[in-house]
Amino acid sequence: MTIAEQMLELAQAAKDASRVLANLSTTVKNELLESMAAGLEEAAPQLATENAKDLSAGREKGLSDAMLDRLALTPAVIQGMADGLREVAALPDPVGEISQMTRRPNGIQVGRMRIPLGVIGIVYESRPNVTADAAGLCLKSGNAVILRGGSEAFHSNQAIGKVLQAAMEKHDLPAAALQVVPTVDRDAVNELLKLEEQIDLIIPRGGEGLIRFVSANSRIPVIKHYKGVCHTFVDVSADLTKAEAIAINEKVQRPGVCNAMETLLIHQGVAQTFVPQIVKAMQDKGVEIRGCERVQELAEGVVPATAEDWPAEYLDLILAVKVVDNLDEAIAHITEYASLHTEVIVTESYQNAQRFLREVNSSVVMVNASSRFSDGNQMGLGAEIGISTTKLHSFGPMGLEDLTTRKFIVMGEGQVRG
Repeated sequence: MTIAEQMLELAQAAKDASRVLANLSTTVKNELLESMAAGLEEAAPQLATENAKDLSAGREKGLSDAMLDRLALTPAVIQGMADGLREVAALPDPVGEISQMTRRPNGIQVGRMRIPLGVIGIVYESRPNVTADAAGLCLKSGNAVILRGGSEAFHSNQAIGKVLQAAMEKHDLPAAALQVVPTVDRDAVNELLKLEEQIDLIIPRGGEGLIRFVSANSRIPVIKHYKGVCHTFVDVSADLTKAEAIAINEKVQRPGVCNAMETLLIHQGVAQTFVPQIVKAMQDKGVEIRGCERVQELAEGVVPATAEDWPAEYLDLILAVKVVDNLDEAIAHITEYASLHTEVIVTESYQNAQRFLREVNSSVVMVNASSRFSDGNQMGLGAEIGISTTKLHSFGPMGLEDLTTRKFIVMGEGQVRG
């Protein structure tokens, strides 16, 4: 069987199984997730054994310590996967929710009902815990899922998939509703991306290169975000103590994540005071500052910023800093360079805060809060499948509701159209 035939068979089985998933009760889905969580805990020794194969191969390939850390299935990571599935089980089920019921003049009632999307393909890199996290969210929202992880985590992903499928079979549910692609052949991804009749949505998770490849080659709708170039603007009215605490948290707490701040914009009215203050505070934390000419004049040890710094996603302890004349210039800079992820204003002005919220159209816009809160769990979704910077069909952190769509339902009493 060719790779193309294998992927078609896999996807068709998922489509058939999705019809079963779509009609499961909330009780059955929650019991399934609880069984999966228990299965992961029981299989921890086997998962560690398979993960050791990936770690060994990764060391031989020269993977960095950071990559190996993301790859490792430690006892804490395995427990975290199990806990994550239980958390998803505890979330409200969006499927079947009816809203916006209205009665038309002719007596019919029109409303909307939430339904699963169908079959979701997840293409991801490195972290094998994504296998369990993504599977749990897709299954709770009534969707079949096809998981294609990176070759560096092949043995780990296959082992996790088998545990999850065993729970499916224990509940007399089709194992094809949750499949991990059983090959490292790169052509498997290309073939999956062609199957628009069987797969309803593709979600890539990983580096910008992977996401751009998937977007360029998919015939299926793709929900994605390429990178997180997040900005913070310190307004003339800002509480500078508050601004420093927010900026340090955004840049330093976890610099390698997509909701970390990459560019700091400072109003000229507070630059004389705040630029030296924040530059020193950042440098004390090991952050390299790349600043515009005005920043260089006001603080020591600043690397001159170039045109390449403003759209950069560093994912490191590097920060671009620019002094702007006013709110207009800050918004213009964000509009030009933002990746539509997360933008923050620090201000004590209600009018400026409201204008920033209205005119800045990234997927998350914040007032006086760290960009690190741009996260599904932190924002009350319970868990997230990823972050979308595409405006259709979802924008921002994606939870269970974003893995559904809505159909119209109509209730009549025999009305006919004249």
